[in-house]
Amino acid sequence: MPAVEAWAIEPLWVQFEALLPPHPETHPWGCHNPRIPDRIVFDKLVAKLVFGGSYEKHADQSCSATTMRTRRNEWIAAGVFAGLEQIVLETYDRVVGLDLADITVDGQITKAPCGGEVAGKSPIDRGKLGIKWSRMTDGRGIPLGCVVTGANRHDSPFLRPTLEKLGRFELALPEQITVHLDAGYDSTVTRKLLTELGCEWRIQPKGVGIPINHTRRWVVERTNSWYSRGFNFTLSCTERRAVVINSLLALMTAIIVIRRLIREAWTSQRWAARPARRP
Repeated sequence: MPAVEAWAIEPLWVQFEALLPPHPETHPWGCHNPRIPDRIVFDKLVAKLVFGGSYEKHADQSCSATTMRTRRNEWIAAGVFAGLEQIVLETYDRVVGLDLADITVDGQITKAPCGGEVAGKSPIDRGKLGIKWSRMTDGRGIPLGCVVTGANRHDSPFLRPTLEKLGRFELALPEQITVHLDAGYDSTVTRKLLTELGCEWRIQPKGVGIPINHTRRWVVERTNSWYSRGFNFTLSCTERRAVVINSLLALMTAIIVIRRLIREAWTSQRWAARPARRP
């Protein structure tokens, strides 16, 4: 059973392969064990994100857990994951168009049973270790950036670093941006920050029950479900280093965006590997 559909993973791999740094041959006689193909390691990493579990659970005779970790670290050092996420977002913006006039930010908590650099006691899981994703989406729910922190941290202090992720789009930002937030951000500090950044806001007041489908915030909840239902990695994160978590998060974001790009472009675009039916 493939971890991700072929119509989504194949174009993603083509771009991923183009970003890989060249691997020089270092053995003078060239008689060492052959290097594991990058495609095998890439598929193993995607399977780990989708199905969860440790690297040992996904290791077999074609690729060991040590090879997966080593190759992952090489790609992180080369900036491959971050570059892939940026290219996919720019492609979506060019083909479909990002709705950057309406931005939604929300937090999502996941388990972190192994602890790590960004783990903290979860207030919704009896004080067990967890991490929080402060996620930002556009008006259609396309993930634009995420800040990872401990589950014991409040959402509000991480609004600024989350919104600063918009800097990746540089001059493509609209003149007026409206930020949609839930009651957890209802404070004077948040309003001062948004005023400083030149943004409008729609914040749900504390103590007032407003159905989420009556607001623009429902898109970020759907995006959270894309991560939690599509990737078991976000349900129980066993990675301990922040740089690894952020890199694998970039790969998950790239998969989600390429799926949405193919689905939304299916009715208006034609290409050689276009699926026979709309995804």
